[in-house]
Amino acid sequence: MIRPGLRGRITALATVLVAIASGLLLWLGWLLAGGVSSAVPVLPPGSTVVVGGIEVDATQLAGVLRDEARERVLVSGSIAFVCVVVATGLLAWTITGRVLQPLRQITGTARRLSAESLGERIAYRGPRDELAELADTFDQMLDRLQGAFDAQRRFVANASHELRTPLAVIRTELDVTLADEGADTAELRRMAEVVRSATLRAGQLVDALLVLARTEGVGIGPPQPVDLADVVASAWRAVRGEADARELRVALHTSPAPVSGDPALLERVAGNLLENAVRHNVTGGWIDVRTEAAGPAVQLRVASSGPVIEQARVAELFEPFRRGGVDRTAQGGAGLGLSIVRSVVSAHRGEVVAEPVSGGGLAVTVMLPA
Repeated sequence: MIRPGLRGRITALATVLVAIASGLLLWLGWLLAGGVSSAVPVLPPGSTVVVGGIEVDATQLAGVLRDEARERVLVSGSIAFVCVVVATGLLAWTITGRVLQPLRQITGTARRLSAESLGERIAYRGPRDELAELADTFDQMLDRLQGAFDAQRRFVANASHELRTPLAVIRTELDVTLADEGADTAELRRMAEVVRSATLRAGQLVDALLVLARTEGVGIGPPQPVDLADVVASAWRAVRGEADARELRVALHTSPAPVSGDPALLERVAGNLLENAVRHNVTGGWIDVRTEAAGPAVQLRVASSGPVIEQARVAELFEPFRRGGVDRTAQGGAGLGLSIVRSVVSAHRGEVVAEPVSGGGLAVTVMLPA
């Protein structure tokens, strides 16, 4: 059974309500007409009165006038009743159609939408009422959906590109080596080293993607007490050798900074920040790391020297597969470091801010609830 639409139901409801009200008014008019016509003067017995061209005995005058008045009220009222009900139905249908026009626009837009046509909007220009608010909310939702779809497409394209590179290296090395029938042990060892390096790079990328998927889709596990000073110390031990090889001057100012969160993910935050500070630095440069508790929040700040970064491009560093504002360079790493930092910090209800350093370099500050 097909139910009538909202427009039909509203029209039917308005018509029924007006019909009931009109029927009540007609009935009251019928009663009032009878009551008024009954209040006629008492005439002498035996006299007659002409009513509508007919002689009527005086004793029957009240009844005749009552019936005549009620009949006329009933005929005229019935005509008015039909006209009012029909007019109400037409007006309700017309006005409801105009009022519900934004809803039809929303429905039509939603039906036409797909991953390739998310750019369409309702763009309602009517009165600023509840329907306008609904249309604006729908447009804002479409803006967010389009941004999410675009980001997903870019992410998948970049991830595919990054994974294709090590796989292509592995396949090329294997094909070249297998085609060389006289390949000796040295050649095989060289091929194995190249393949190992490519698989390590692919593994790092997969691990980074898993961390992003975990923090953005699932969130963090049961929170535990963590001191950011200890986290920084642990992460620093992993990159100290690389920093020494590049002759970097490092200053660690790690005051106690207790937070509640996932120890492994927070260590990944500190590790990614320190890795970026080392790998995107200049030979003989500097790194400054600070942790401190500041009222209701704790801070981890990692600043370092490096190439000059424009302020307008700082926000791009947090996008996946961006390194120093450049897409997919040949530098080490998967290009997901700061993306993971932002995702993990957001999962801990914190905030991360980056700003360029005067003369070249970058300073990243992570703020978490104490």
